[in-house]
Amino acid sequence: MQLYKSDKSRFIFGLIFIVIIYTLFYVLYFENSSLNIPRRLGHVIKFGTTIAVYFVGTYHLGKLEDSWMAYIWHVIHISGLLIITSLGAYDFLISEISLNLRLFALSVQEILISPILYLAMGLLNRSLKKSLSKE
Repeated sequence: MQLYKSDKSRFIFGLIFIVIIYTLFYVLYFENSSLNIPRRLGHVIKFGTTIAVYFVGTYHLGKLEDSWMAYIWHVIHISGLLIITSLGAYDFLISEISLNLRLFALSVQEILISPILYLAMGLLNRSLKKSLSKE
């Protein structure tokens, strides 16, 4: 039994799942000013959100014909996860990091969980397929 009828529907469902995760993260955690949680729990929530987006993208891009999309997805996410994990581990275990490093880590995490990266990869794949079919 095939879950998705085409690569297009697989891609769209992946995009929908990433948008839902992204929205829930911002509505329930990041923009919720009444939420008072320990810094360490905030690290776990951010890391869990990033891992969830990574797995959704891996599942939905990994089954497509073009394996290069999955490869780029892995390289970007693993590199970003190494950066934010090392900064988070330092903040978690040793001492607080500076504001500039904290903002840098938030920017990297934003890139990793944003649906824009997933969407850009899909649009790039679509334009490359069109240009190859014209030749």
